[in-house]
Amino acid sequence: MPFKILILGASYGSLLGTKMIAAGHDVTLVCRAETAALINEKGTDVRIKLRDEDTHRNFLSAELAGRLDAATPEQVDPQAYDLVCLAMQEPQYSHPTIKALMSKIAKARVPCMSIMNMPPLAYLKRIPGLDCSGLKDAFLEPSIWDQFDPKMMTLCSPDPQAFRPPEELPNVLHVGLPTNFKVSKFHDAKLDAMLEQLEADIETYRVDGKDVPVKLRVFDSLFVPFAKWAMLATGNYRCITTEGPRSIRDAVLGDVDTSKEIYGFVTDLVVKLGADPEDMVPFDKYAAAAKNLLKPSSAARAVFAGATNIERVDKLIKLTGDALGLSHPAIKETVAIVDRKLAENRKAAA
Repeated sequence: MPFKILILGASYGSLLGTKMIAAGHDVTLVCRAETAALINEKGTDVRIKLRDEDTHRNFLSAELAGRLDAATPEQVDPQAYDLVCLAMQEPQYSHPTIKALMSKIAKARVPCMSIMNMPPLAYLKRIPGLDCSGLKDAFLEPSIWDQFDPKMMTLCSPDPQAFRPPEELPNVLHVGLPTNFKVSKFHDAKLDAMLEQLEADIETYRVDGKDVPVKLRVFDSLFVPFAKWAMLATGNYRCITTEGPRSIRDAVLGDVDTSKEIYGFVTDLVVKLGADPEDMVPFDKYAAAAKNLLKPSSAARAVFAGATNIERVDKLIKLTGDALGLSHPAIKETVAIVDRKLAENRKAAA
């Protein structure tokens, strides 16, 4: 029997949704009314390049085995689904209609898989020995996450990179880096069996006899999705400077010694939380990749476009360090810069 999966967010969420319907499962994307109408009329078009091919292929939802539709938050009954995937950035869950839906999801006790860089508070509460009481300031509205049972929340790393081409309709997604989604287990036999079934079904999907990139990988460790924290702290958030935005390359390679120090601090922080050092990505590998990251991060672009709120993984890292008695001056400086810039944007928007 196919699983019924609800995905909040029709942009990045359509990538995971496409992989799931290709594997024979049924997906509903939650989005704005205009986008929902477009998807229900035309379906989605997710473009993925197969290995050893020069051009991207179009994976059209109407041609795949599972069923895909779209709905607004008000139209959704969470009890009708086996799994909810959270594929929006953390501040978006404070929108009144999404906030109301989140409350329904929590009350219905539907298992949730977050696909955010920002681990929900409910997931952080699964980490043994971590005092989460001081972490709430990193979240726009922490009470949203207080409603959820930590046992019903897991975390999946948003490692694949994809974007909506600006010249295309909102039902189109272009995958630039077709890496894998890495999800931690719920550590509940029934729920983990569902994740493992999804993993196996996505693995076996073929097109013209060829393997299709972007898999779902299931891990015992709670910390596999945290491997990105060091990258975000060293590169993405340090693209936000007092002088303006800079590229990830310049943030990382402009002062390699400082970058390596920040990266090592965050890696050590995650290991102290309980991660296996083998789960972490070495700095040299990240620095090599950063050579090709010639644009500012999405966080920097949003801040300098006037955003009043962004996802604050930088602040969550600082507060987690505080909870463990650890700190680094460069992390503090980054948080202070982002705080000031967002405050300026709020003042300008008032």
